[in-house]
Amino acid sequence: MSRNDDLPPSPHPSVDGESSPNPPGSPFPLGATAMPTGTQFAVHAPEAEGVEVCLIDPQGGERRVELATRTFGVRHAFVPGVRPGDRYGFRAHGTWDPHSGRRFNGAKLLLDPSARQVTGGFGDPAASLAYVDDPFGAPSSVDSLGHVPVAVVRAPLTGPDRPARPDVPWDRTVLYELHVGSFTARNDAVPENLRGTYLGLTQPAVLEHLARIGITSVELLPVQTTFTEPGVRARGMRNHWGYSTGAYFAPDPRFAAVPGQEVEEFAAMVDALHAVGIEVILDVVYNHTCESSVDGPSISWRGLDAPGYYLLDGRGSDVDLTGCGNTLDSASPAVVRMVCDSLRYWVQEMGVDGFRFDLASTLGRPGGWRFDTRAPLLTAIAVDPVLSQAKLIAEPWDATGAGYQVGNFGVAFSEWNDRYRDTMRGFWAGHHGVRDVASRLAGSEDLFAGGGRLPWASINFITAHDGFTARDLVSYQDKHNEANGEQNRDGTDNNSSVNHGVEGPTEDKSILDARGRHVRALLATLTLSTGTPMLLAGDELGHTQAGNNNAYCVPEDTPAADAWAIDWDAADQNMIRYVGRLLRIRASAPTLRQQEFFTGRATPTGRPDLVWFDSAGTEFDTARWNDDSIRTIQAWVDGSDVRSYASDGGRVDDASSLLILHSGGPAEITLACPSWSTSRFVPVLDSANLDGVPSDTVALEAGSTISVTGSTVLVYRSAGK
Repeated sequence: MSRNDDLPPSPHPSVDGESSPNPPGSPFPLGATAMPTGTQFAVHAPEAEGVEVCLIDPQGGERRVELATRTFGVRHAFVPGVRPGDRYGFRAHGTWDPHSGRRFNGAKLLLDPSARQVTGGFGDPAASLAYVDDPFGAPSSVDSLGHVPVAVVRAPLTGPDRPARPDVPWDRTVLYELHVGSFTARNDAVPENLRGTYLGLTQPAVLEHLARIGITSVELLPVQTTFTEPGVRARGMRNHWGYSTGAYFAPDPRFAAVPGQEVEEFAAMVDALHAVGIEVILDVVYNHTCESSVDGPSISWRGLDAPGYYLLDGRGSDVDLTGCGNTLDSASPAVVRMVCDSLRYWVQEMGVDGFRFDLASTLGRPGGWRFDTRAPLLTAIAVDPVLSQAKLIAEPWDATGAGYQVGNFGVAFSEWNDRYRDTMRGFWAGHHGVRDVASRLAGSEDLFAGGGRLPWASINFITAHDGFTARDLVSYQDKHNEANGEQNRDGTDNNSSVNHGVEGPTEDKSILDARGRHVRALLATLTLSTGTPMLLAGDELGHTQAGNNNAYCVPEDTPAADAWAIDWDAADQNMIRYVGRLLRIRASAPTLRQQEFFTGRATPTGRPDLVWFDSAGTEFDTARWNDDSIRTIQAWVDGSDVRSYASDGGRVDDASSLLILHSGGPAEITLACPSWSTSRFVPVLDSANLDGVPSDTVALEAGSTISVTGSTVLVYRSAGK
């Protein structure tokens, strides 16, 4: 243990400039709060012996002002004359005792954890390290000013009234996961200077595309400011996805059309999407930060209060539940406050509608131990009067076995359902029968019915950013991640993918036809299952990543157009029309998006709410459920007692629906024919066709036999007699 007060002074100009102590201001809100005559600064640093705000001039010099008052562990002061646009950072002085987690080092300029805007990049990597050679050895005396990003004082957004929030009901929600940069970087319908930016998503061609296919809610990969991990930077790469957060309140400047205007441009993007009825969901990373493990840089939290922000073991090392080097301590009041303040900022100030929580299980493991739905952070989010009204989506796992918690979150959260993904991929790849398919198709009641949750709690997906695209899922047997610079060791080997005879690109029409048919079956299953569907942006366009199933990084200087960008010129127009048809069918059929689980209850017609049949039109029995050779399942959903509701709360009427999933070769299928059926079936979808339009729309009698030529999803609607 040592003190670092004897560190040499910064070589940059440092002038107190104050003849008397500054007014103390208030400990809240944290961060920089611009006022008419100056700015109030407040930062959490309860064990620091002294904290200075460092005001950085255009030439890179600094003026240090002590935050002399400490209240509730917060250092704070009002500094006259500081205006919006001024740059700043903090220096925290105190004990250097790495084995207890205390890593105060006044030579390191620290980014405000509450910064609303960030500017600048990284210089010499060694300058940001708080130690010399060993993270548990002597402190570094190298000044990091000029080598690390800094914060910018911001004024609140002002302007005309913003469009109303869409407030899309969960049962009508269709999520669309996209990367802001990749989505428009190669779209010729977007002005060149706006491609790959927040404003790119505001362009008419983009909004028209989203509306055309029926998207209600875009889920943006991380847009909070990201800093590439040291190990990735050392390979000459940059983080592309953004799961390495450096500032939880600041929009990432890499997506700004005009540098320094990212806050205004982000708000404009939200407004443009809201104006056409589309919600904005943010993928947020509150499980770890960009600072990596203890041998990583001291950029912000580590230099202010490492024991208060991070899970540490008894020797001061980071506990890693995330696979990213560190884990935020979800039981710490500092973390609970930071996360909730950040979430409220994005809802109230920036206008977003909800959040997808990356590795959310870590948020429910106080102290890093067992998962608890009543953990402090999860509880704080669920009961907050603002956040409880937002859409909350958990990724219900972390990097450890104990973190796998699918179905175990509280009623406030929906969850990514990887069991759905794996089951449906396996079924259409011919790996198993229909038993689990039925559970997933009906909303995964076995996972989500406990504790009063509803079917929309299951976020159903086939593909996501993490893994193959839909096109690659049917074009590659194995991953091809060599471009990542990790010798193809990264990314999962468990993909349930097939290549239909050739690995990768081919001109063979029969193979291309089989691949297209496979993708159409997957997307039909996804969009017509009970629960909340999530599509991966570009799947409807035929986007490929050349078999890379972990496209998280690109070479450092790669332009946005070459960074896993969607090729709009090569878009599959038939697939676009097909997905649009699927989502119109879903929107028009309340039977397929009900707000209560099926129970086998009797409906007003005297029929059960859901009945399962095999290819012969015979109701499944126990033996056939357990016959793994069966590749056909029919689901009859009765429309006389639909558990979906109109906007005024009234019940909705609907026709009954018959869904048929067949995975295999040519077959004869008898339409479900229970003795009580009085229905005729009108074809509305045939996934064997490029656009999904049935070749013949003549109504069929129950008990009719139809022929399919291969893997197919069919949808019929009841016409009655």
